[in-house]
Amino acid sequence: QVHLVESGGGVVQAGGSLTISCLVSGTASYIFPFGTMGWYRQAPGKERELVASITSDGTLQYADSVKGRFNMSRDYAKNSVFLQMHSLKPEDTAVYYCNLEWDFRRHDYWGQGIQVTVSS
Repeated sequence: QVHLVESGGGVVQAGGSLTISCLVSGTASYIFPFGTMGWYRQAPGKERELVASITSDGTLQYADSVKGRFNMSRDYAKNSVFLQMHSLKPEDTAVYYCNLEWDFRRHDYWGQGIQVTVSS
């Protein structure tokens, strides 16, 4: 059963903008209102890193590398989260993963990942 599905990735020129989305479905949708949603990314040859996260009460956290450029939001009615990415740089190129975790990761769901490529 697929729980998290990312969409909206693609190729964009440096300096451009892109918004990626994550739809939560299935049993994960029961946890969505309570859990922390995160966007992670993994570039070739690098470890997966946290890009942004939002808690159930709306507290946002961003990696230093994306502060001021990326904006994460959450829509409870749509069971979705979004990542608006602006002023994109080639170093933002990576596979972006959506994550839902709750109760100290006793419940931990990941999307399949989506490619974002920023061309110079």
